[in-house]
Amino acid sequence: MKRLLQDIKQCTICKKHLALGPRPVVSAHLDSKIVIIGQAPGTKVHASGVPWDDASGKQLRKWLDVSVEDFYDETKFAIIPMGFCYPGKGKTGDLPPRPECAPQWHKPLFDELKNVELVVLIGMYAQSYYLGKEAKKTLTETVRNYNEYLPKFFPLPHPSPRNRFWLTKNPWFEVEVLPKLRTKAKDLLH
Repeated sequence: MKRLLQDIKQCTICKKHLALGPRPVVSAHLDSKIVIIGQAPGTKVHASGVPWDDASGKQLRKWLDVSVEDFYDETKFAIIPMGFCYPGKGKTGDLPPRPECAPQWHKPLFDELKNVELVVLIGMYAQSYYLGKEAKKTLTETVRNYNEYLPKFFPLPHPSPRNRFWLTKNPWFEVEVLPKLRTKAKDLLH
């Protein structure tokens, strides 16, 4: 695992496409129980090199009801984005994750992660990649039907502050989904 993580952190497959250059961000351990698969690091995470080290990460930890210490304990959480490097700025936000990363690195990582009991799929890119035809037509439908993907997968919207409108429009998420997520995480971690 250590060798694989070193290889990922030295990856330059798509460097010509990256405005800020490569800086792969990933965190995992052979004993990781929960895998968080998000989109790609933003500029703050690119600068710090620490996954989910931003407002979205703070919200995600709140959704999971876990401490910063637990979240960054690699024996508890592996953090594997769809794209390991900041993809650059687009017209309405960050560009999509680079398509090279997941096919290159996810399978080798999961081959090493033998103790994983839950994979949290954050956003459409992760859900499309891992759920394939089982994903619903929209992220909202997929998240609403999260029970269909358990016990292996738990789909979530992105915890970005930009998603306040989605959260306001879908109050069932905080009432129905988050308690199940918290219970599942607590059961697996303690």
